Amino acid sequence: MTTPPLSRTSFAAFASATAICTLALTGCGTTDTDAPADTKSQASASCADDSSTTSADPVSVTDDTGHEIKLDKPAAKVVSLEWQYTEDLLSLCVDPAAVADAKGFTTWDTAEKLPESTTDVGTRQEPNVESILSADPDLVIIETTNRKDKIVGQLEDQGIPVMAMAGADGEDPVKYMKDTFTTVAEATGRTERAETVLADFDEKLEESKKAIAEANPETTEFVYFDGWVNGSNVALRPFGQGSLIGELGEELGLKNAWTGEVDPAYGLGQTDIEGISKVGDANFFYTGTDDPESEDYVELLKKNDIWANIPAVKEDRTTAFPSGIWTFGGPKSSEQALDAYVDALTK
Repeated sequence: MTTPPLSRTSFAAFASATAICTLALTGCGTTDTDAPADTKSQASASCADDSSTTSADPVSVTDDTGHEIKLDKPAAKVVSLEWQYTEDLLSLCVDPAAVADAKGFTTWDTAEKLPESTTDVGTRQEPNVESILSADPDLVIIETTNRKDKIVGQLEDQGIPVMAMAGADGEDPVKYMKDTFTTVAEATGRTERAETVLADFDEKLEESKKAIAEANPETTEFVYFDGWVNGSNVALRPFGQGSLIGELGEELGLKNAWTGEVDPAYGLGQTDIEGISKVGDANFFYTGTDDPESEDYVELLKKNDIWANIPAVKEDRTTAFPSGIWTFGGPKSSEQALDAYVDALTK
């Protein structure tokens, strides 16, 4: 079984689940003080025209574990151990000193372009500490809610400041995405740039909301999902209440029709074909990125009679979002998602 990529903490939550709901494709059953070095990057298209300044002031930021990180000057050599923070750094025009899973980032997060020369320090779940130390970072950003995380301890034992971020907040995922971006900006002295990026996001949100209102779609209910194949079974993962991509849809005036149980941080559910068939007339949106390590679950869905009789399928209201939109990303990934919603509902 190969599941779609998860962020580090959502992967841990997923791995601890006691069961995965699947449905056989042929079946019918269901289961319910020097100035910092110039860190401006040319990776982001908008960075080429960026004129914002980088602060040289000392840094004091508090991460999501309540730990205060104090730096004599903004971090210039930052190692990112999760794709969201890699994207955020690039949006801030900061080239990461090293990242976890560079190849995966280029596949699953196309909001920003990672320089090809960027050092890869291994997987996001189990990064190589020696490789991280070799990058000589003045800050490492990791996704964890546990200050006693093994990687955090190993790095701090070597005197490396570590900023631990939760990765998500199901209470207000859009606000959390923006707050996380601001925290990364504060740590790198790039708050002026952050203000511009967030203003662009807010403008995009308002434009997108207006476009959908003017289009007046026949139904505003939707379900966003991804999935994977497990033998002859297909499993689906709806993004329900508390998910970033689901909340972005609701910010546009749409209604997330998935009411099943979801995890409290990421808003992710688990279901099967019959389970998702119970959402009525909702539009279906799904991740369009081809997973190089997995069979195409969408092609297998098309062979299932239950799937074929779902209203959204029968009426051609299923839309794959463009490849490379990271559903756990920052402002730029979120802008991509907004564009995808608009394109799907105004075509």
